[in-house]
Amino acid sequence: MTGRLITAAVLLLVVAWLAACAEAGLARTTRFRAEEAVRSGRRGSAKLMAVAADPTRYLNVALLVRIACEMAAGVFVTYVCLREFDATWKALTVAVVVMVLVSYVAVGVSPRTIGRQHPLNTATAAAYVLLPLARVMGPIPQLLILLGNAFTPGKGFRRGPFASEAELRAMVDLAEKESLIEDEERRMVHSVFELGDTLVREVMVPRTDLIVIERGKTIRQALTLALRSGFSRIPVTGENEDDIVGVVYLKDLVRRTHISRDAESELVSTAMRPAVFVPDTKNAGDLLREMQQQRNHCAVVIDEYGGTAGIVTIEDILEEIVGEITDEYDRELPPVEELGDGHYRVTARLDIGDLGELYGLELDDEDVETVGGLLAKSLGRVPIAGAVAEVPVEDKGLAALRLTAEAPAGRRNRIVTVLVEPVASGGGAP
Repeated sequence: MTGRLITAAVLLLVVAWLAACAEAGLARTTRFRAEEAVRSGRRGSAKLMAVAADPTRYLNVALLVRIACEMAAGVFVTYVCLREFDATWKALTVAVVVMVLVSYVAVGVSPRTIGRQHPLNTATAAAYVLLPLARVMGPIPQLLILLGNAFTPGKGFRRGPFASEAELRAMVDLAEKESLIEDEERRMVHSVFELGDTLVREVMVPRTDLIVIERGKTIRQALTLALRSGFSRIPVTGENEDDIVGVVYLKDLVRRTHISRDAESELVSTAMRPAVFVPDTKNAGDLLREMQQQRNHCAVVIDEYGGTAGIVTIEDILEEIVGEITDEYDRELPPVEELGDGHYRVTARLDIGDLGELYGLELDDEDVETVGGLLAKSLGRVPIAGAVAEVPVEDKGLAALRLTAEAPAGRRNRIVTVLVEPVASGGGAP
């Protein structure tokens, strides 16, 4: 009797070992890998594809088999120990120690290592057993999972064991370490997770950077503004910048003027499209899906007071996933480039204090910190290419510094560089 029970326990542990191998192999076998196996004509690939099409079901079957075999083996070992030892505490102690060691080594470490090292072979072999076994068991594994989830705090019933976002992130990091994916791919996957926690106000173009046009302007003026600013979509305002009445598209303007040259004198309000408004607290991921469904690429962002907070485009949201979108013309610029005769080309982000040092001046402004901000403040609006402003300075030889915005760059068409030239007290260059 004792010998038969020990033999049964060993056989059950062997089955548990195989089930643990199947779990590890299936967990690392994706549908894509199964399709590759089918295309290569690998033996058993059809069965593997059937398992990969519904991995949760077959993982649950393997999980149930492993747990059932481990528990049954533990019961048999305990019964044998109780028969062999007079003291109950000795029997239970021996049974616990034996099952912990055997389960940890034979079912915990060894099979999972093999399954991770040879996932495709392990999963293919497991498919031969799991497919008929799943048909025999029917809905029993799934019902047990649902029963377990019923006692788990959270969102109620789910198809299988819970997997947290942290676990999924860790799996992605592990895949990158094992060179299954590139570092950039890992970052993109993490960005997809982060997009679900990102608000629209974090990705929008803020109101201070907006280029707008009044609805009383003509189509010709709108065309000129679009070409100078580099923007293909320009919000149309009514009474003020908080009153966005629509959005005009460069494509519509060109189509209008191509059909009839007389259209250039028409009001821009006749060519604009209705504006889509979204709150600045809206989830960026939800907005991306809505934009895809509605085929809309631009939305006006409204703050909690009903004012215009900015503009968000589908490209702004995509940049949160793929990173900054640049082209072959983008290049790294030096902060200051000397052109001779006291003329400089500086980046718009250069600190105004550094600009003052170029001319031996003490430039200080409580409202702005950069050259781009200083130009915008002097103009009273967002600068576009060719915009010129003179900033008065307190110096005996100079009356002002003339700032000229150069051509925009980047996807958002922001002014990147500014030409700076001194203006002498007499009105010309020194």
